Formats: sequence, C-alpha cells, structure tokens
Amino acid sequence: MLAGTVAFATANAATVEINVADSGGVPAANAVVSLVADNSMPAPGPRTPEKSIIDQRHETFLPLVVIVRRGGNVVFTNNDTTMHQVYSFSSIKQFQFEIDKGQISKPVIFDKAGVAAIGCNIHDNMVAYVYVADAPFAAITDARGHAEIPDVPEGQYTADAWHPQLRIGRKPQPVPLTVDANRVKLSISVALTAAPAMSHMHKSDY
Repeated sequence: MLAGTVAFATANAATVEINVADSGGVPAANAVVSLVADNSMPAPGPRTPEKSIIDQRHETFLPLVVIVRRGGNVVFTNNDTTMHQVYSFSSIKQFQFEIDKGQISKPVIFDKAGVAAIGCNIHDNMVAYVYVADAPFAAITDARGHAEIPDVPEGQYTADAWHPQLRIGRKPQPVPLTVDANRVKLSISVALTAAPAMSHMHKSDY
C-alpha cells in the first residue's frame, strides 16, 4: 500500500521534503522516493547521480541502497580484511567478479531501470541494492525516514516509493504531487514485510 498527503503554497521551484513510515507509523529508512513529471510539463534533465560507490567493511555492503540514473555506474570498494566475490543475478544487470581487500572495481554500468540486488558468493549475509532511476528526481530516506529533493520545478508530479522490504510483485500506487511552494511536504505510508532471507533477496525478484 502507498498513501500520501501534500502541503504546498506558491513559488517557481521547491524543496520536496519527504517522510516515509510503515503502516504502523515507524520511520522507514532506506526507502527510495522518485518524482516523475506530468506529460504536459517539459521533461527536466536528470538530477539523480551518474555515479555511486558501494563499500565493503566488516562483511557488510555500505550503504544498503544507492541510486544511479539509467546509464550510470557503480564502483565497488573493498575496505574489509578479506576478499569478496560480488555478484548480481537481477534481471536488469547480471555480473560477478572478485575484489580483494584494498581493491577498487571497474565501474559497473547499469543501462536498464529497476532494482538490482547485490550479494557476495563468499559471505551469504551480505546484501545491497542498486536503484536505477529513469525518473529525474529520486532520494533515499535516512534513519528517521526523511529525505529531501531540492530545486524541483513547479508543476504536477507523481511520487513513487520503493523499499527492500516491500512485498515482491506488489508495487505501490503512485501519489499525485503538486509542486508550487518553496517547501513541499510529502508523507508516504508503505506496508512492509519482515526482511526476507538473504539467499532469496539475491534472486531475480528485483
């Protein structure tokens, strides 16, 4: 489920302030919220990152979720004390390579929109997600379930949310959003499940 409320006033562009919580009101960290402009508006250029970095420390991918624009790339760094074997079986991108401690990978290009689950063949507990955005605006919520997208031109948008713990195959409904204020506030509620087993998350569900 996805529901939203919007508060706005009048201006040429705005910072969209987003708060995401689960159906019980608990803040949802690591949610991605993207904004797509209405077809009647001039298409804004992409504001999402062209490059992102996923590090490896203490047998953990950091951060859990990164955003890149379609056609962008992700570099993997290994600041751990052991070698890792990074892979993705996801439908939008499949790859596998070893990266020893202290090494930096070649950029991995993501040319299809969607979400790729990343794992390590050596350490099954490791998981990360690359959110490849077609939308010009996208942001990840922090530990408080909060994110901000600055300099969004006034107009009509739809806001879409994704989270690693959303039910597989249950895409939330987008929320209509009017931007014509210096600061627009958007609240989104998402129905989350318990985190699935790591081996399941690395399959081609994303």
